[in-house]
Amino acid sequence: MEELAHRSGATVRTIRGYQDRGLLPRPERRGRANLYGQPHLARLLRIADLLDRGYSLASIKELLDAWDNGRGLGGVLGLAAEVDGPWSDEEEGLVTRDELTERFGGRLAESALADAIELGILDRVPGRDDRFRVPSPQELAVAVELHAAGVQLSAVAGHLRELRGQVEHIASRFLEFTSEHVFARCPSHRAPTDAEADEAATLVRRLRPLAQHTVDAELARAMRLFARRQLRERPEPPSVPDAGPARTHVPLPRSTIIAVERLVGPERMETFVRAAVEHEVQARTLDALAPIPANSKYID
Repeated sequence: MEELAHRSGATVRTIRGYQDRGLLPRPERRGRANLYGQPHLARLLRIADLLDRGYSLASIKELLDAWDNGRGLGGVLGLAAEVDGPWSDEEEGLVTRDELTERFGGRLAESALADAIELGILDRVPGRDDRFRVPSPQELAVAVELHAAGVQLSAVAGHLRELRGQVEHIASRFLEFTSEHVFARCPSHRAPTDAEADEAATLVRRLRPLAQHTVDAELARAMRLFARRQLRERPEPPSVPDAGPARTHVPLPRSTIIAVERLVGPERMETFVRAAVEHEVQARTLDALAPIPANSKYID
C-alpha cells in the first residue's frame, strides 16, 4: 500500500477510505502480503482525474460501477472535457513586470499587483517572479484603459469584484434554466449512458455561444437605456450665489502701483484698487440709468 500511495500521489489513509467506499478493489492476498497491481494504480489516477473535474465521490462510484459493468466512460469524460474546456476564443498571454509597469504609466503599486493576482487577472509563473500569465488579455486591457482615463486601480479592483459576483449569478441562473429545460431528459438517479453523455456534450457546445450572445445583447440594451436615462435626468448645474466679481489679473502700470502705495500703503493697496473699480462701475451704471439732460444747469 505504501508503494501504491507513492506512485499514485494519494495517501495511505485515502486509499483505505476508497476501499471502504467500494471505489477501489481489495488487493490480492499472497501469504501475509497484500499486493496491488496496475489496475489499482489506474483506478486511483482515474478517481483523482474525476475529482479534479468536480465530481463527488458518490458520483464517481456510480461511474466506476457502470464502467465495471461493461459501460465505457468515454462519453462522460468527453462531456467533462467539453465543460472544462475554454468558454471563449480568447488566448491567454504572458507579460513581464516591466511591461506591466510601462502599460500602467510607469508606476505599479504592490497593492494593485496583489489585487490583480487575487482576482485572477494575473497568475504568477512558477519560478519567475518577474513574469505573469494573463488568462484574459482583454480584461487586462480594460484595466489599462480605465487607469489611463484616471480611474484608480483600487477602484477598478473593487468594481470587478462587484461585477464578478453579478456575472456569476447570471451564469448560475442560465445553467439552471438550461438544465431544467434541456438536460431534464437525462435521469439524475443514474450515471448517463455514452449516448446521453454525447448528446449532452453536443448541447454544451451549442449553448456556449448562446450564453455569450445573450449577455452581450442584454448588456448593450441596458447600457443604451441607462445612458439615455442618465442624460435626460442629469440635473442642471447648481447656481452659484453672487459673491462679487470674478477675480481676474489685470496688469497695472508701475507708476500707478507706486502712486497707490504712497497714498494708502502697500497693505491696503488691493482693497483700494478694488473699491476704486467698484466705485467707477457703479457711477457709470447710475449715469446710464439716469442720464443728465443736455440743458441741465449743472453742465458748464
